[in-house]
Amino acid sequence: MSSASNRDPASRKASLKRLLFWRLLAVQSVVLIAVIAVLFASGHLFDFNSTDSTIETLRGAVVREPGGGWRLAETDGLRALRRDRDFWFTARDRDGRQVTEGQVPPEYDGVGAALDRVGQARLGWNIGDPDRPVARMRWAHTAAGRLQFVTGTSSATSPYLMLLGVSLILIKLVLPILAVMALGALVATPLVVRRSLAGVERAACEAHAIDSARRGSRLTATDVPAEVAPLVLAVNGALGRLDEGYERQERFLVDAAHELRTPIAILNARIAALPHSGIRDHLMEDTTRLVVLTEQMLDVQRLHQGARAFVAIDLVALSRRVALDMGPLAFAAGYEVRFEAQCAAAFVRGDAMALERALTNLVQNAIDHGGRRGTITLTVGPGFAEVGDEGPGIPVELRAHIFAPFFKQRANGRGAGLGLNLVSDVMRMHDGDVVLVERAIGIAFRLMLPAVPASAGV
Repeated sequence: MSSASNRDPASRKASLKRLLFWRLLAVQSVVLIAVIAVLFASGHLFDFNSTDSTIETLRGAVVREPGGGWRLAETDGLRALRRDRDFWFTARDRDGRQVTEGQVPPEYDGVGAALDRVGQARLGWNIGDPDRPVARMRWAHTAAGRLQFVTGTSSATSPYLMLLGVSLILIKLVLPILAVMALGALVATPLVVRRSLAGVERAACEAHAIDSARRGSRLTATDVPAEVAPLVLAVNGALGRLDEGYERQERFLVDAAHELRTPIAILNARIAALPHSGIRDHLMEDTTRLVVLTEQMLDVQRLHQGARAFVAIDLVALSRRVALDMGPLAFAAGYEVRFEAQCAAAFVRGDAMALERALTNLVQNAIDHGGRRGTITLTVGPGFAEVGDEGPGIPVELRAHIFAPFFKQRANGRGAGLGLNLVSDVMRMHDGDVVLVERAIGIAFRLMLPAVPASAGV
């Protein structure tokens, strides 16, 4: 599988900045081209009847005579020009030979000789004097050499000149304007998106910070664009419904745990009154598991509801108490119990009852899954307490799921699959963790908690 397929799907989504840039540029380009096309078609950018077209027609009609002179041949274009009553022109070479046709305005009679050193010119263009006749002078290559043409007659532009005019408009007008618009869009789009979506980015940061342990979180809807506001409000509504569902679930678990306390206590007392036997020992294990599970459910809900009166706790003393309480049950199940303290005292801050039951849960788990042989070791040191057994361990492929609720190694195994999940919850609420530790024989679960100075326990 390629690395691209493993990336976050959100990273493969098109950037809003990129989308806006290209779409804005596309709209601007379409509008610009439409405006240019309208101006072009209306003749404001390109004259479809021009004197240059007339000069091109005259240039094509020039032929050289055998004696070295030149004349205008009767071409279709020239005949079409002569049908215009106002048609006039003069054509001359540098030797002074000249051909004139039509009524040349007095203003331009003989003007060609004065403009021999000028390649081309427009004459008579004067906004303040619209009645003055206009003319076009241009030197052009012909079959008889370079000739000077002067004319004031306009004719239909040839396809060649029209294509040339369109090309010049694109190069000199459209492309520079598009380049300026693209630069403006490239600079403006990120600024507009950043300012417009500042509220959305803040809401996204708030959404990332939402955790199941922090109820009542809502996304801020202020400064969010009107188009995105319904999504933010819908997410807030969903968060509200989730909070209500969590609260109902927590109330149910607390009520169920309270209701179970009395029948479990009665059951435990009746089992304790039975004669010693293997069945009695197994029943005692089961009822102990029920007691620990019930009390731990109450611990988790109590801590979830904010009742966290954390105090300094000596982890060594707490672990020793658990070893003494659970020792008889482990002995009856066929184990030896070893308690190892790496220091005289190891202080942490937390809820003593919740931590004690979490550690008891791990000892109970070792009794259930340790293979009914070997030694259960309870080791305690600065900031940690560890329970290990010499059983068959946990397959590698299952280790990623052991802290999930209702997970069991075997479908018909003992317990409900909640013990390790509840331990993980308790540790998370103490800013700690529970991890699986590899051992030469068997496995161990380690509770890790932030250590506090020894003076905290004074």
